[in-house]
Amino acid sequence: MVTSRTLHGSESLCKLLRYLAEHAIRHPGTALKEYQIATEVFGRASDFDPQLDSLVRVQAGRLRSKIAEYYASEGSADPIMVELPKGTYALTFHAATASSKTVVHRMREPDEDNAAAQSHRSPRAVLILSSLLVISLVSIAGLVASRITGNRSSSADESAPPAFRVFWRGFTSGSDAPWVIFSNGAFVGRPETGLRYFNPAHDSRDAILDHYTGVGEVLAVYDLDEVFSRFHRQLRVKRGSLFTLDDAQNNNLIFVGSPAENLSLLDIPSTHQFVFQRSTSGPRKGDLAVVNVHPWPDEPKMFFASESRTPLTEDYGIVALVPGMNSARSVLILAGTTTIGTQAAAEYVCRQDSLEQLLLRLSVSENGQMKPFEAVLRVKIARGVPVGTDLVALREVSQR
Repeated sequence: MVTSRTLHGSESLCKLLRYLAEHAIRHPGTALKEYQIATEVFGRASDFDPQLDSLVRVQAGRLRSKIAEYYASEGSADPIMVELPKGTYALTFHAATASSKTVVHRMREPDEDNAAAQSHRSPRAVLILSSLLVISLVSIAGLVASRITGNRSSSADESAPPAFRVFWRGFTSGSDAPWVIFSNGAFVGRPETGLRYFNPAHDSRDAILDHYTGVGEVLAVYDLDEVFSRFHRQLRVKRGSLFTLDDAQNNNLIFVGSPAENLSLLDIPSTHQFVFQRSTSGPRKGDLAVVNVHPWPDEPKMFFASESRTPLTEDYGIVALVPGMNSARSVLILAGTTTIGTQAAAEYVCRQDSLEQLLLRLSVSENGQMKPFEAVLRVKIARGVPVGTDLVALREVSQR
């Protein structure tokens, strides 16, 4: 592919393709971050911030288009197809089929030769194309009508990768959209003079400001919405302070943020193997940690983020799927000891490569439903951005 006419002259795209291919072969199932690609492929400095610089996303988009163009032309006879799915920087490889080539061909925009050919179409061709257009419009109208009436067939999920369909099935198969409950901690003070957490021993509840949330929570909601759009489904979003037990009783829930700020988690079934607690002794007294209730050999009793007086370079997060208050409902918890850990936890279940890695270590019931589990993630951070996430502890838990 890198020697093809399609990629001729696109040295930066060839370099990116080589890097992604080597990583996929040498480190299968390992997630790649924008930061890694930016610094190792495009020579960006160590202070690269993907939230401010879209270089990697733009180049990945260009590479996807070039790959589609390649298979629609000179690569049409290749027995193996390489793809770069949206939402991930992990290449996939699979045997070419007639249907996959048709899809790639349709993705390719007409070139000048095609445009010239279009101007000389015969009346019969125009009639055929017009008929096909009418049929397509009728089909689209039927799809829209079926969406409005809630008639969602299983084929609607086919655009999502298999790992997404397995993991998210319990949240996308019902008629009601799940609630995403994001943390909004109780603060007092003023932004211009300084905010601090509400202290019930000293502060009046009338002074509480509860309309702030972390940047990690915001990005987590965005990532979740991207996933659910693959299933043609919507999310309902609510801040934690407005959450009610009626919401918990009758809906699937996705909690974004730890109980330190998402206080709603204190009122419903939550994690039992890994829990958020503040240390009561030792040099990290008062710091929030992930407590390992039943540590296995070589596992620590507590997982701490970087100390508050040092730059944040490491955090820990929890990803947990637990039964809801109503046994027919599920609760997914995505939380870190800091907002960056929360962002990384959401990214972990919204990226195909990391989700596949998680599923390899989990059990799925005979009817395809995920079984409850609790997991701890170690998050490497650079300039306030998660750049690497590893699964460091995992427990499958029984239904309660």
